[in-house]
Amino acid sequence: MKHRNRNGYRANPVMQRVKEYTYVILGSAIVALAFNLFLLPNRVASGGVSGISTILDATLGWEPGIVQLCFNIPLFLAGVILLGKQFGLKTLVGTITLPLIVLWTAGLEPATKDPLLGSLFGGIGVGLGLGLVFRGRASTGGTDLAAQIIHKYTGLSLGTCVAAIDGLIVISAAIVFDLELGMYALIGLFVTSKTIDFVQVGLGYSKMAIVITQKEEEVKQAILTKIDRGVTKLSATGGYTEDERPVLMCVVDQTEFTKLKQVVRSIDASAFVVVMNASEVLGEGFKRE
Repeated sequence: MKHRNRNGYRANPVMQRVKEYTYVILGSAIVALAFNLFLLPNRVASGGVSGISTILDATLGWEPGIVQLCFNIPLFLAGVILLGKQFGLKTLVGTITLPLIVLWTAGLEPATKDPLLGSLFGGIGVGLGLGLVFRGRASTGGTDLAAQIIHKYTGLSLGTCVAAIDGLIVISAAIVFDLELGMYALIGLFVTSKTIDFVQVGLGYSKMAIVITQKEEEVKQAILTKIDRGVTKLSATGGYTEDERPVLMCVVDQTEFTKLKQVVRSIDASAFVVVMNASEVLGEGFKRE
């Protein structure tokens, strides 16, 4: 049965599921290629099960793809047992597909032998792949599942658990290899996180403005007519005066922000304006999903 999405169009659930699985498989393939072309040849162990497999490959000669399978499958099963069945088939697909493609592409020639380039482009590749997997509403398992288990049974925040596990892997890399390669691993980890944000959110940052003014009706009409943006009127009370004063909230594109400031200042030069970055805006006049 079809249902309507946010655009009001009828969405096909089967096509949506195919799209999500495509994201998971394509994303896993990109992560595997980034690992074999950039990270593994340069001994950049930038966190996760891939980082563990890099260290074990260098110290014990164990095949990275096999190591990743041996870690991912038990962690997935532990996640299902301890955290419930919310991971679903797509996460299982990502958990298995990634190490299998690592095995399949193991014979590829490294793209570079420079650790800095390896950490930068490897981080970009891993971030791009993981971003696509997350868009498919799945994960590639691994230490993310371990972090969720620790989070549930210790009460530590999920971010702290992920950072602690990745931090231990990076420290291990610095000990096993050398401090310089440990620092390259940190670079790779940082680039990965920023690339994931880019894939998830994009570069289309908007601005959210909070305007407190005595001439709220005039400012509201000017924003509606001169900038052609919607305005939300909020009720607020002054912390010092206890007076009721309306607050206007408006979201505009970066290109419209200067015009917004000029419009507000032209009407009320003493208006109080607070501006924040809005990394993702969904709805009328902005991005739709």
